[in-house]
Amino acid sequence: MTTLVAGVLLLLLSVTGIVTAQRDATGDVLRLVSPEAYKFFHQSDDGRVGGSRWAVLIAGSRGYENYRHQADVCHAYQLLRKCGLKDENIVVFMYDDIAYNENNPRPGIIINSPNGSDVYHGVPKDYTGDDVTVNNFFNVILGNKAAITGGSGKVVNSGPNDHIFIFYSDHGASGVLGMPDDSYIYANDLNWVLRKKHASGTYKSLVFYIEACESGSIFDGLLDPKGLNIYATTASNATESSWATYCPGGQPSAPPEYDTCLGDLYSVAWIEDSEAHDPRTETLQQQYQNVKKRATTSHVMQYGDIVLSLDHLSVYFGENTAKYNLQPPTTAINQRDADLVHFWEKYRKAPEGSAKKAEAQKQLVEIMSHRMHIDTSVKLIGNLLFGTEIGPDVLNVVRPAGQPLVDDWKCLKEMVKTFETHCGKLAQYGMKYIRSFANICNAGIQIEHMAEASAQACVGIHADH
Repeated sequence: MTTLVAGVLLLLLSVTGIVTAQRDATGDVLRLVSPEAYKFFHQSDDGRVGGSRWAVLIAGSRGYENYRHQADVCHAYQLLRKCGLKDENIVVFMYDDIAYNENNPRPGIIINSPNGSDVYHGVPKDYTGDDVTVNNFFNVILGNKAAITGGSGKVVNSGPNDHIFIFYSDHGASGVLGMPDDSYIYANDLNWVLRKKHASGTYKSLVFYIEACESGSIFDGLLDPKGLNIYATTASNATESSWATYCPGGQPSAPPEYDTCLGDLYSVAWIEDSEAHDPRTETLQQQYQNVKKRATTSHVMQYGDIVLSLDHLSVYFGENTAKYNLQPPTTAINQRDADLVHFWEKYRKAPEGSAKKAEAQKQLVEIMSHRMHIDTSVKLIGNLLFGTEIGPDVLNVVRPAGQPLVDDWKCLKEMVKTFETHCGKLAQYGMKYIRSFANICNAGIQIEHMAEASAQACVGIHADH
């Protein structure tokens, strides 16, 4: 009898999340509670889903060179609509400067794959342009309509039995996600918002997909695997890039009239996988495994309450099928270099001696100059703070998996602000040095010393450079 009671207790602990998952030596394979046990304790999730479904879709970039991020989000919207979600339950953030951009060869149309159909038509413009802000994103999740500035005012007005899906696509770095106004979503702030949402009792389960470089750092050591009923997957681990795909010259290539990447590998992998399967029979865990098999240029990761991954896609996406043929494996380009593809293609295609050629050359030179400036400045700051012998090593330290990026997030924010005050905006490329600033904080460097080093390294550089 004692053995039986112990066995039942262990099963309960496993299902409720107190004992959720265990990593093996590879750090990526998980032993899960059995599907049979999960179904026994989640019978309401089989068949008809109780409560409502909500979705928040956000593209965190602007500029035609970042076409792919808004294309990912628009495609995700079309998927959710086909699966049955209502417009009033889908909140979309995108800068909306792509569809009618002068560089777009098909005005008013956005595609997410070489032979794909238009994914822009009908997408709600809830938050566009300057309304795509960290404050609005957080308050949409929290359902705090009074704190929203601009936009449609639509929020996730969810209840205790509801299911929430959040998808983010853009550039990222250690502990941060980018936004169109060059501000950052910091990992500690995002996780605080998720904990606050849970404390409000306004959802039953929440799933978060993130497409960004080093996106694993958003949850690694920060997202509690127990008690929050949150499951997350990311395009990469905490130290590596994510990848763009359907690019000019790739396999398959973007149509010849396009000079930019059409999608991101992790994003199109999960969206196209969803389109190729019945959401009522495929689970989140099965999708995670399928995406890992396709997006092999980075380590696709999962965090939080892994037991939730046994939910069917229909719990979050809707129950209607939207079946298409699954696309073959594709070539990919590092996210941090995908903008160079766009500007190089513009230069290559422009007629010799034309004004377009000169303008494209100017843009390329400016981009490469900015990259060199950021690289040189950060390296010099490291040398000034720690000396030439150990400076590079300190800046490049990577903490063990499961440990947050930084001990003092306020310090990290101040370090980034100090650098940008003296050396100019990090921009998309420079975000890769967030880890270096975190290491400066972890080494105990004071803000005033960082300011002195930044001023010395970037003498003559204006903050708006």
